[in-house]
Amino acid sequence: MAGKGRGSPAIGIDLGTTYSCVGVWQHDRVEIITNDQGNRTTPSCVSFSQNERLVGEAAKNQISINPTNTIYDTKRLIGRRFTDQVVQSDLKLWPFKVLSCPLKDNKPMIVVTYKGDKKHFSAEEISAMVLMKMKETAEAYLGSEVKDAVITVPAYFNDSQRQATKDAGIIAGLNVIRIINEPTAAAIAYGLENKDGERNAVKRNVMVFDLGGGTFDVSLVTLGKDLFEVKAISGDTHLGGGDFDNRLVNHFVAVFKSKHNKDINDNPRALGRLRAACERAKRTLSSSTETKIEIDCLYEGIDFSSVISRARFEKLNMDLFKDCLKPVECCLRDAKIEKSDIDEVVLVGGSTRILKVQELLQNFFNGKALCKSLNPDEAVAYGAAIHAAVLTGVRHNQHVMLVDVTPLSLGVEVRGGGMSVVIPRNTPIPAKMERNFTTVYDYQTGVSISVYEGERTIAIENNLLGRFELDGITQAPKGVTSITDCFEIDANGILTVTSREKTSGVTNQITITKHSGRFSKGEIDRMVEEAKKYMADDMDLKKVKTAKAKLENFVNNVWGIVKDDDGEMGFEDKKKVQDAVEQTIQWLEWNCELNNCLMFENKLEELKDICEPLMPKTHP
Repeated sequence: MAGKGRGSPAIGIDLGTTYSCVGVWQHDRVEIITNDQGNRTTPSCVSFSQNERLVGEAAKNQISINPTNTIYDTKRLIGRRFTDQVVQSDLKLWPFKVLSCPLKDNKPMIVVTYKGDKKHFSAEEISAMVLMKMKETAEAYLGSEVKDAVITVPAYFNDSQRQATKDAGIIAGLNVIRIINEPTAAAIAYGLENKDGERNAVKRNVMVFDLGGGTFDVSLVTLGKDLFEVKAISGDTHLGGGDFDNRLVNHFVAVFKSKHNKDINDNPRALGRLRAACERAKRTLSSSTETKIEIDCLYEGIDFSSVISRARFEKLNMDLFKDCLKPVECCLRDAKIEKSDIDEVVLVGGSTRILKVQELLQNFFNGKALCKSLNPDEAVAYGAAIHAAVLTGVRHNQHVMLVDVTPLSLGVEVRGGGMSVVIPRNTPIPAKMERNFTTVYDYQTGVSISVYEGERTIAIENNLLGRFELDGITQAPKGVTSITDCFEIDANGILTVTSREKTSGVTNQITITKHSGRFSKGEIDRMVEEAKKYMADDMDLKKVKTAKAKLENFVNNVWGIVKDDDGEMGFEDKKKVQDAVEQTIQWLEWNCELNNCLMFENKLEELKDICEPLMPKTHP
């Protein structure tokens, strides 16, 4: 068993919109760790029922039968406000309920019914449940507890989304040693997989095209012998495979209405089953020119069957596919690099398997062959695991410098409501920049500093990160008192803003980790404890299921022995065993919902005491 004797290494987690993946650096290479179902990726899905909470594969299987309590796509909610346009758009597509929390800056809260009670969960809490599942997966493989992790986020995630992801890691019981951009992680994986001396001798410009289930990123990275330098990033935090699925769902809803004059939009269970079928159809169309959707009793007892061609699928999504090229153009423009100077275009993310996406991208780069050497589902976790090993000193002989960039411009609101940029987007991080301002009124005693991120010229049209006051400044006519705003970003992309008035020396600062939508330490501590409680409940239920399964297996084995007995058992002994087994079967039927592990264990011992002394010697 790996990991014993020196403590477990840090892991790398790709927390995806639809699937998550975990890797670890072991034996001088990355191991992508399989889950308890033997799969290398795990659905980012959590389901709640009357009896239990399910995470991963088991949860995804509940989407069609328990749609209002099965949660997915939380990456599209995390770090956003309920009033965000993209959240409002998604609400129309999800079968589960999402409400606003006015006390937390309109944070969206997911409502489920669990064990008969209404529960409200933030996107951070649901994401933490997925991260905890990935943590468990790694611990089962390593044979020891895992604490440290590198977690990836889309390159175009803003500060709120990054902080919320870090909170999710903390709630999951992880020490998040670094938040790293997904395409940067993929570039690290690509760099390791293509490290032959001749190619590493010269710098190469690599475009990482990362189209996943819910987010889209493009990064332009320069790779050298000892350098991974991100030149520019762009993307869309709300574009991916889920959007392509939505187009298919809308198409088939219209087909069903046309055929049967019935609208299934208000039936979450029917929509859930249709969505699952559409996702399968989308995958099939990457290898077949057409496929058929068949769903028994989709709605009001009506069976549904329809054919979809690849050409039709492409037509339904062509505008979204073309939208994928806009960030590519933006990235090249920001990096001041021509498309002819790109040495490699690397595909990452499951949605890059769509042939029309590949065709449009290849045509954009004038027929250049696309790099498909990386597993698109695993590349991000692979790179995160490498970076985790570097940060924790496990890869001692690898001295590769990673230079990332800030995805969005950062600045302050100035008089008139404009946005004054202090740190432009695509600035290498860590970074520290200053900008001087003066007072706008005569004899001011203080100023209010509002910190924003984004590319709009009007401040309030950007994302507000936080506000703070600088009081006690030198009173003077307007334009005389000088104030310096210093913006500093660390390697995790976390921003600290310090304001200083030169004459008086008065200073104040804010680390953008406590804006109104973020949880306090006390709230996070409470969520950590609740997460542990949910985990303990899951473990208790697992013990119950194990004890019940042992009893059922013993019953089945004994029943089979009695049935196949050729006279070795006496009539009376056989009758006693049969009666005991039949009574136990009846007991199991009466207690099918029982959640008491001890009662199943006692019942097994009771049955063994009766049966084992009477069984043939060949069956002890």
